[in-house]
Amino acid sequence: MKYLKYILGIVLLLIILFFLRGLLTPSIYYESEIEINKPASEVWKIMSDESKLPEWIDGIKRTEHVSGPSNQVGAVSNIYFDQRGKEEVMQETIKEMVENQRIAMDFTMDFMNMEYSMDLKETNGKTQILSKTKTMGNGLFAKSMVSWMKGTMKNQEDTNLVKLKGLVERN
Repeated sequence: MKYLKYILGIVLLLIILFFLRGLLTPSIYYESEIEINKPASEVWKIMSDESKLPEWIDGIKRTEHVSGPSNQVGAVSNIYFDQRGKEEVMQETIKEMVENQRIAMDFTMDFMNMEYSMDLKETNGKTQILSKTKTMGNGLFAKSMVSWMKGTMKNQEDTNLVKLKGLVERN
């Protein structure tokens, strides 16, 4: 009986810590950077081609234009992706776009929202990409989950940029 109390106490403490972190860290922020050995115009052409998204962003299955001018500021699209065998959808809204230089988007879904930007800077025919992401969970459980997932989410972004680099440099 004594051990059961200790085990229940530890479990309760872990649950409290899990939710406390979500309260104290309601959003996470991370950056990723990569250099691609091609001019910004070539990088932009491939990264903005919706048909190529599944080739460099893990899990994306397809996109569907919803409203606004396609591939311009104000455009809204649904992005369908595979989440462990289940199809999920998130809505993308383009907030800012300067061709060959910058794109900023908001993503919304049931579990979380993201503010994402990608800046391209060309020097001597090479393009430096800097992506910035701010992610906020929707609800206390989601905030808590997101607060523990920063490393995983950053690693995924790093992987996606490496795949984009390979895709662009092979063209």
